[in-house]
Order: sequence, then C-alpha cells, then structure tokens
Amino acid sequence: MKAKKLVIMIGIIIIELTTMIVATDSGGGEPIDMRITSPAFAEREAIPEKYTCEGRDISPPLIFTGIPEANKSLVLIVDDPDAPDPNAPKMTWVHWLLFNLPPQLKGLDENIRKLPEDTEAGRNDWKRRDYGGPCPPIGRHRYFFKLYALDIRLNGLIAPDKTALLQAIQGHVLEQAELIGTYLKQR
Repeated sequence: MKAKKLVIMIGIIIIELTTMIVATDSGGGEPIDMRITSPAFAEREAIPEKYTCEGRDISPPLIFTGIPEANKSLVLIVDDPDAPDPNAPKMTWVHWLLFNLPPQLKGLDENIRKLPEDTEAGRNDWKRRDYGGPCPPIGRHRYFFKLYALDIRLNGLIAPDKTALLQAIQGHVLEQAELIGTYLKQR
C-alpha cells in the first residue's frame, strides 16, 4: 500500500514539474502566456473614437507577447458578436481578418497601411480586405481582437471569409489570446 502511494506521489510530482517546465520560458522562469493588448484601450474598455467609423476608422495599435516559439504563423480576427443590437444579437460582424502574419511579430502599428511581408488579408463583412472599425447601429457593442498562433502557414487561401479561415486553422492552433474593447456611437 505504501509503495502504491509513493508511486502516485512521484507521478504527481513529475506531472507538476513537467507542467512548470512547459509553462515557463528559459529566461527567468516566468509563465509563458500569449497575450494581445493595445496601448489605445484597456481590456473591456471603450475603443477610442478615432479607431471607429465616427473617427478616422484606422486600426488601433496592437501588441503581441508570449508568442510560442514553435509557431509558424499568426492569425488575427476582429469581430463583433453583438450585431446588430446587443440586446438581440443576430450575427457576428467581421471587421478584420489577417493570416500568415510572421511568427515572431510583436504587434501591429496604428493605422497600418503596409502589412508585414507575406501577410495576407481575408474579406470582412463589408467585403473588403482591410480594417473596418466599430460602427454599431444601436447600443454598446463588444469587439473581440483574437490572436491565434499556428503550427503551419496557411497556403491556398485567397481572400477567405471568417468561416473559411476558421476551417483552415482547425487542428493547428498552438495557443490563442483575445482582447475585448467596446464602443457606443456618440452621434
């Protein structure tokens, strides 16, 4: 009985040590946690007007940290699950789709015009291949900035919509992160 308990305890210790090793980087023992943030707005806070249809409608600056070293490409999806009315949502409106972002990318500049080399864009719900900022018809909407680290580059996709992009990344996501901002039209 004592031997069985000892084997179980050793197993638990091995699992905990393995988890600690996998979840830390080699530099300082800090947990690796992929994140997407923006210096323009905090998590669940209002997106500034200049990044919306009421402002300049430019993309906000984004910062990526904790990207897994094993990734081969990144995907960014920005969408609004509260369309058209947050009290009675009927669809998720897609604002921006980027894929094959470089694996070591640290973020995207505000109002990015020239995408990083080899980055491709999908079609948003305006049928465009660029950023379309928040423009809710009614109420305060939530905007999800979702970042995915993949174990592959996506080949053969030509201006995919969100459904096609999600199908392509299925089974290839190493890690994901999200940032949520909100917006309520002022005019």
